[in-house]
Amino acid sequence: MTISERTKKALYALWPKTLASQLVILLLIAIFAAQALSIVIFRDERRIAMVAAARDNLLARAVSVAELLEDTPATLQDRVLDASSSRFAVFWVGDTPLAAEPAKTRFEQRLQGYITGQLSNGQTAHVNIHADEKRGPRQKADTQHYKQSWRDVPKHERPKNLRKIMNKPEDLSLSIQMADERWLNVATSYRPPPGALIPLLVQLALTALASVVIIGLALRRVTRPLKELAVSAEKFGRGEELEPLHPSGPSEVRALTSSFNEMQDRLTRFVRDRTRMLAAISHDLRTPITSLRIRAEFIDDDENREKMIETLEEMAAMTEATLRFAKDEAHAEDAEVTDLGAMLESLAGDQKDMGHDCSVQVVGDISLSCRPIALKRALRNLIENGIRYGDTVSVKAEKAAETIIIRVDDNGPGIPEDRQQDVFEPFVRLEESRSEETGGIGLGLAISRSIIHAHGGTIALRNLEGGGLEAEVRLPIG
Repeated sequence: MTISERTKKALYALWPKTLASQLVILLLIAIFAAQALSIVIFRDERRIAMVAAARDNLLARAVSVAELLEDTPATLQDRVLDASSSRFAVFWVGDTPLAAEPAKTRFEQRLQGYITGQLSNGQTAHVNIHADEKRGPRQKADTQHYKQSWRDVPKHERPKNLRKIMNKPEDLSLSIQMADERWLNVATSYRPPPGALIPLLVQLALTALASVVIIGLALRRVTRPLKELAVSAEKFGRGEELEPLHPSGPSEVRALTSSFNEMQDRLTRFVRDRTRMLAAISHDLRTPITSLRIRAEFIDDDENREKMIETLEEMAAMTEATLRFAKDEAHAEDAEVTDLGAMLESLAGDQKDMGHDCSVQVVGDISLSCRPIALKRALRNLIENGIRYGDTVSVKAEKAAETIIIRVDDNGPGIPEDRQQDVFEPFVRLEESRSEETGGIGLGLAISRSIIHAHGGTIALRNLEGGGLEAEVRLPIG
């Protein structure tokens, strides 16, 4: 077995088997995949929008501060700069520009052009973006350059709150030259707070829980009547009498349940009508057969009289067997849990009391929900059939998975393979290949097969290698 085959078998074993479980698993996979894709797509979009809005606000504020400082006395400029600063942006005036170089990249030049256009006196402005919204391969070099720019600021020019943002991820530095040749420097660290994982997980969990509850209730409304229908179909296949199912669930399931009820009613009526007809014919034949036998007693020719009586007796036996079979079929026996081992021991004991060699081996405790009288008759026919054509019969019963296997072996001559299915037909006898005896009237195996099939089981014959015949019966559990 290859690794891929093992993997497939392992995945198949782990995969749920019920419709409800499969749909819930697929729904959860779809929800998690959709949420993950949404986070990947829209997280950066939100971040970029926040950074862009912050920059626009900063640039407009920087232009306003630069123009305000031109008209503010030197004694009040520090107060204006402190009021304009925040935890993410620091304003100060110095002799050295923080953004030492003019804009180089296309985006930097666009921002620099915007600021220059807003300045009424046409001052010089430098804009350096050290790390954009998506921190790319230039991150380390930009970080070192920006920190060096901070270090180059003379200590006496550094504002008191510059140190607060020096260790934060850098974003943008701006320098605007004023009329007195000094520079208005702006150091920024606009980074939106990292996305909180717990709210996303809570949102995902609530979505998944609500979806599972809704889908679970909807599926239960569908699968519950389907499960009831499957159980009823199994019991009906075994010949049990069932009450009509109450249609429930969606319209499609209700229609299916109604169709099953109609089919059950039609098949039950059909079988009952045929069984009654067979019983009536067999019963009506008893009178003319008896009349013919009485008349045959008055025939003078001894040879013809004996042959006619023998034929009439055989006809009477066939009629009685058919009538018993029809009565058994017409009798609605309730199913009950039966100890199959005890049943087989009882059948073997009956044969031993009559002097026959019959042994039974039951592996484990085997119980089965069945119609005990009918099943006992089917197994008795198999055992008696083996004793009729052999000296000894051995019966073995065991449980395999969800099936009970019963094997009835004899040491007779066996049956040709091309005739093994024929013996299950009513009134078919193969005594010419099995024994010199008559072998009954040919209804035993037909009755056994009918009863076993009514229990949802199967029966098969095969010749044993050392001689003899084996009848294997398989009955489902449950």
